[in-house]
Amino acid sequence: MIETNLTDKVAVITGGSEGIGKAIAKKLAEEGCRIAICARRPDVLNEAAEEIRGQSGAQILAIPADVTVEQDIHRFLKAVIAEYGDIDILINNAGRSAVHYFEDATEAIWQEDFDLKFWSAVRCSRIVVPGMKKKRNGSIINVTHPGGKAPGAQSMPTSVSRAAGIAFTKALSHDLAPHNIRVNTVCLTNIITAQGMRAWKTKNSPLSYEDWCVEQGKNVPLGRLGEASEVADLVTFLVSDRGTFITGASINIDGGTSATV
Repeated sequence: MIETNLTDKVAVITGGSEGIGKAIAKKLAEEGCRIAICARRPDVLNEAAEEIRGQSGAQILAIPADVTVEQDIHRFLKAVIAEYGDIDILINNAGRSAVHYFEDATEAIWQEDFDLKFWSAVRCSRIVVPGMKKKRNGSIINVTHPGGKAPGAQSMPTSVSRAAGIAFTKALSHDLAPHNIRVNTVCLTNIITAQGMRAWKTKNSPLSYEDWCVEQGKNVPLGRLGEASEVADLVTFLVSDRGTFITGASINIDGGTSATV
């Protein structure tokens, strides 16, 4: 059996205070990584850090930062490198849904979406890659969406920024493969997250959140919504020694919904 060999690896997760990011941080902490997370809300971020630290005993650095702001990215990653040294694993996870009919999406909406989902991944990667090249080892995961492969109606700008993220993943994987740095993307949807709970609240559904999730899951081929922990398991596999021959891959984790592979 191949071990993960993640003990003492430095893992950075953007958008790590709840949902997918928190689940990934928790799983990597359990595998022995030293963790750094960022998010915009200090209270939620610190609560997540305390929970993960209490459950795993891992080192965890939590720094409030808005990844749409370039200076915040530099401040965050500079602090991580000062505390831990060079970064081994980068999870570009920060993001939220922004779906509109084309004529309803203002230029400001487009700019904010690309800053959050695309430019943050480019900027974070640019900072961590030199250290990974020095070690001749590293793994970058870009969290995207199947809609980036097969955009639907009223899906802008998210489908376009996610398509850019998928293309960035493939191109970067080619550039970094000679340095033994792997770059992959997980394309996810139909996952139970805090964002989903907020969506449920805005709909004023007569159903409880649990029952609402069950109803939403009926539209998924596998008959249910996925768990954030299932995404974390996939990401952990990809960044570990169990996934060392996988790079440039785009893997759907959506319960079978996407029309594309």
